[in-house]
Amino acid sequence: MALINLRCVQACTSRAQACRQLLTRGRVTHLFSSEAGLLCPHGSSALQMACSVTGLQGMAGRNYHMELGNPLSSIIGTVNLHGEAGNHFKSNGLQIEEWELLKELNKCHSYKDIFRFVNSLESLADTTVAAVLQRLCDVEVEDGRPKHAQDLAEDTVFQSLCFQLEQESLNLSHTSLVNSLSALIKLRVDPGSTVMVRLILESQERLRKGQLATSDLCVLAEGLLDLEGPDCAILEQIMDQVQSTNLEDWKPDEMAMVYRILQLGVGKKGQYQSLLNKMNNLTVSQVSEFSSKLISEVLNALVVLDQTQALPLVIKLCKSSVRCIPSFTDDEIIHVLEAFIHFGHNDPFFTEALERHVAKHAFTLHPRVVSKVMQYCSKKHILSKPIFNAVAESFIYNADGFTTTQIAEQIIPFGKLNYLPPCAPSLFRKVERVLSARFAQFQPHMLLSLLHSCTLVERYPLNFLTKVFSPYFLQQLQAEQPGLKKSVRCQLTQLFLTVTVECPSYEGPKLLPKYRVKSFLMAGHSLESSMDIHFYNQVKAGLIDLLGARGYFASRVLTPYCYTIDIEIKLDEEGFLLRATQYDEVSQRIALCIDDPKRFCVNSHNLLGKEAIKRRHLKLVDYEVVQIPFFEFELLKSKTDIVEYLHKKIFPKSFRLSW
Repeated sequence: MALINLRCVQACTSRAQACRQLLTRGRVTHLFSSEAGLLCPHGSSALQMACSVTGLQGMAGRNYHMELGNPLSSIIGTVNLHGEAGNHFKSNGLQIEEWELLKELNKCHSYKDIFRFVNSLESLADTTVAAVLQRLCDVEVEDGRPKHAQDLAEDTVFQSLCFQLEQESLNLSHTSLVNSLSALIKLRVDPGSTVMVRLILESQERLRKGQLATSDLCVLAEGLLDLEGPDCAILEQIMDQVQSTNLEDWKPDEMAMVYRILQLGVGKKGQYQSLLNKMNNLTVSQVSEFSSKLISEVLNALVVLDQTQALPLVIKLCKSSVRCIPSFTDDEIIHVLEAFIHFGHNDPFFTEALERHVAKHAFTLHPRVVSKVMQYCSKKHILSKPIFNAVAESFIYNADGFTTTQIAEQIIPFGKLNYLPPCAPSLFRKVERVLSARFAQFQPHMLLSLLHSCTLVERYPLNFLTKVFSPYFLQQLQAEQPGLKKSVRCQLTQLFLTVTVECPSYEGPKLLPKYRVKSFLMAGHSLESSMDIHFYNQVKAGLIDLLGARGYFASRVLTPYCYTIDIEIKLDEEGFLLRATQYDEVSQRIALCIDDPKRFCVNSHNLLGKEAIKRRHLKLVDYEVVQIPFFEFELLKSKTDIVEYLHKKIFPKSFRLSW
C-alpha cells in the first residue's frame, strides 16, 4: 500500500514541475489544459496520446517511492472502496474509525471544504487519496465538467495529491489505482500529464496480468469509456476478463457495476446480449439484497439497454422499489419512474407509496422529480388526487424557479387527465402570470401543448391565442418541426374550434385553413380515442334489436367539426327514426359514445381530457350526446337487459315498441 506524509509532499510540490521536466525530457506536461479555463477535454485520441508520451513506455517497471516522514505507527489507514479497506487511521494522535473519515469527508460540500479537511490530516493512505478525489467529483463535476477547473489546477493540495499518485503508482492497491484514475478522468485532468500516463500504464499492466477484480475492472472500464468512448480497444480486453469470471460469485454491487458499463456504451447495438441474458436471470435471485441505489442503477441500465425480454427482473425490481421510495435520491427515483414508464409496468402499491411521499415532500422535492412524477401519472393515466393536489399547491409557490419545460410538464397532465384541484383558481392564475412574464422563453411546441391542455379543463388562454395564431408563432412552429406534424395541426385546430364554439366573444386572429385538419382521429397520439371493436359489436347487436334494423344508425361518422362519432342516430321533427343514409328532414342527431376503459383514467370513472372536450363540443353544435360506459354495460347479463338499457339511455322519455 502506498502511504504519504502530507506535509512532506506539500514541501516537495515546488519540486514537482522540475521532476516532470526530467521525466518528459524537458517538456513540461501540465495537469490541466488552458482552454476556456476547463480541464483537458478528452477525445478519441486521449489514451493513445497518454501512452505515447516520450520516455514513459520504458519506465513502467521502475519504482518511484517517496521518502515517508513518519513511522508506520502514524500512518493513516485505508478508506473502504469496493470492499478493500484497512482497520483505522490516526490523525493528531486520535484514532478514528474508517467510517468516521468517510462521514467527515461526506460533510464537505465544496472543494475548499475537502482540501481544508485534507490539510487537517497528518498523513494519507492511497485509498484515502482515492476517496478524496471521488468526493471532489461528487461536489465539483456538473454536466460532465468541473465547476472550478482553474482553482483546482492552482490548488497546492490538489497538486500534492496528484504528485503522490505519480510517485506511488506502482505501489497503489488495485482499487486505489482505478478509483484515482477514474476520478482524475472525471475532473478532466490532461491525459498527457505525467500522473495520468503513469496511472493508465499501470492499469494496463495489471489488466494484462489479470490482477484486477470484477469491481476494479468495471471502474476502469467506466473511466476509459469517459476518456475514449465505446471504441476504446482496451474495453474488449476488460470485457473478456469480466466474462471469464463466474457470474454466480458476483456480489450485488458488482452485478450493478457490470450493468452500468454495458449501459454506458459497451453493451449497445446488441453487443454482449448473451452476457446480459445470464445477468438478467441471475439478478432476479439477488434483488432482495439490493439497496435503493442498486435498484435504481439496474433499472436505469435495463431501460437504456431496452431489455424488454427481462420482464421478470423488471417486475421484481419495481416491487422492491416500493420500500425504497423514501430513501431514493432525486436521480434514483427519476430512473425508477422512467423504468415504470418504459416497460409499461403498473403497481398500485408503488403508486400508493409515491402518493404518500409526494404529498409529504412536494414543496421540497426537486422540480425534475415532480415533473417526472407527473409524467408517470400522465403516461399511465393515473389520476392520483393526493399527488395532483400536492403538485398544484407546490406549483403556486415555487413555479417562478422552474424552467419552462418543468412548468409545462407539471401543468399538462391536469388537462390530459381532466382534473381540477381544489386550488384550481389560484393554480391557473399562477400559470397565467408565468406565461405573461416568460412567454417568449417557451419552446413553441411545448407552449402549444400547455395552452391546449388548459382548454381541456375549460381554462381558456384567450390572452395568448392572439400570439399563437399569429404568422410569426406559426412560422416558429414550422421551423422547430419542419412540415408541421399532423398532431401539431390537430392541437391548433382544436384550439381554434374551442374558442369558436366555447368563447364566442373572442375576436382575435383566426387559424388559417392551411393549418387545419379535417379529422382529429389518427394513428398514434390522437385527440380522440378509437372504438374498442368487441365492445362496439355488443352495443351494435343490442341496437339492431332495439331499432329493428341495421340501417337506422351509422358507425364512425366524421362530423364537420373534425370529431368522429362512434354511432350516430338521426330523428325527424316528430322524433321518428330516419335512415342513416337520409340527409333531408333531419331535426336531431344523437351521438353514442362507446366508452371502453381506455377512455378513462385508470381505476376511475373520470373521462380523459380529450374525451371530455369532445363531448362538450358535440353538445355545443347541437348533438345529443349519450354515453355508454363500460362499467355500466358490463353489469348487463342478457340480451334483454342490453336492449332495455339502450332504450333508457337513448330514448328515456318514450315507450319501447316490440318489433
